[in-house]
Amino acid sequence: MIRKIGYVSTFPPRRCGIATYTEHLRSALAPILGFGTVNPLAVLVDPTDPLDSVHLTNQEGVYPVRYEVRKDYARAATWLNHSSVDLVSVQHEFGIFGGLAGEYVLDLMERLTKPIVTTFHTVFLQPHEPYTSLQEKVIQRSDGIVVMNRQAVDYIVKAFHVSREKIRYIPHGTPALPEQDKNGAKKQLGWSNRKVILTFGLLNRGKGVELILKALPEVVRQIPEVLYVVAGQTHPNVLRYEGEKYRNELMELVTQLHLEEHVHIEDRYLDEQDLVRFISASDLYVTPYPGMEQITSGTLAYAVGLGKPVLSTPYVYAKDLLHGHEELLLPYGDVDQWQSSIVDMLEDEQQLKFWERKMRTLGRSMQWSRVGQAHMDWYQQVLDRWMVQHSRDVLMEGMKQFAPSSH
Repeated sequence: MIRKIGYVSTFPPRRCGIATYTEHLRSALAPILGFGTVNPLAVLVDPTDPLDSVHLTNQEGVYPVRYEVRKDYARAATWLNHSSVDLVSVQHEFGIFGGLAGEYVLDLMERLTKPIVTTFHTVFLQPHEPYTSLQEKVIQRSDGIVVMNRQAVDYIVKAFHVSREKIRYIPHGTPALPEQDKNGAKKQLGWSNRKVILTFGLLNRGKGVELILKALPEVVRQIPEVLYVVAGQTHPNVLRYEGEKYRNELMELVTQLHLEEHVHIEDRYLDEQDLVRFISASDLYVTPYPGMEQITSGTLAYAVGLGKPVLSTPYVYAKDLLHGHEELLLPYGDVDQWQSSIVDMLEDEQQLKFWERKMRTLGRSMQWSRVGQAHMDWYQQVLDRWMVQHSRDVLMEGMKQFAPSSH
């Protein structure tokens, strides 16, 4: 039976989706493992990022892995091997590890003597180098795989010839439904009597915010009380390469379209409490993403998990999550269709309530309490299978040692 789990991931206060996901997964598993249990964390850090500096101090159960220092990965493997963990959970995203396509993670995985379950946060529809070879090696070294998209199972099986028994679909976790109602949240945020459309997350060009801005003038003409809220700071990687160029372009577009009274851009990182409040206050959540290969979306998962009506472009994760509700999927770039669908949704209070009920039903299985248990069940299954295979390997090695030599 699993008593301790080790983790390999980024972690708060780092502001990225993988860090937040890992924090929530650990928290969801804590009541199952025991709240007093210290579950070791090999945390990826960027020494130049002030937010990561906390992980460079001596903390119980935390081993800092400087992401660009290759020898740190082997040392982290030794640290985990010497710990009392029963299994290691690797949260995999190519960009958080050092080396070409994040290849340094293999230095850690190949040295681990514990069973490994890898969660893939990116799976390419059409794998290409150098990512294909790296992902194949990660899969081979893993004893179990977790994906957050049912279609990702088929992609991995087809691309890497992996048995389906090695892969488990577990939905992206979401918070429990808040006690505060929509009108109360709106009042708290100063949005009373507004019809609120929301997009949140670390801002980058992949959010497609400009599509909604272009659709908004006609929406405003028909629904004068509409307010489009874009919440979240700029993604750290985007800041590093182009600064606030994208945000400034969006603000210029707001001015050009005379939308100053109908767009609110919240330039800050939202903690969990703020995030739930913003979602609670919204009438409609939108993910107008231009990239169709996105295999996971924590923001869309949160919106659905908290029972919000949504409209989205048909990227892979949205198609999977909203299967059976294809009327909620709109093509990227079709401004007329987006403005028409937004108006239809916001004008009809009964339709909004209908979709709230639908999303709440869909989101029940995505709450972290259930998702945590699903992870534990899968981890236990992987460990049991690994122990059987490990016992066989030990037995076979013993038989070889005592077998009579032939002359």
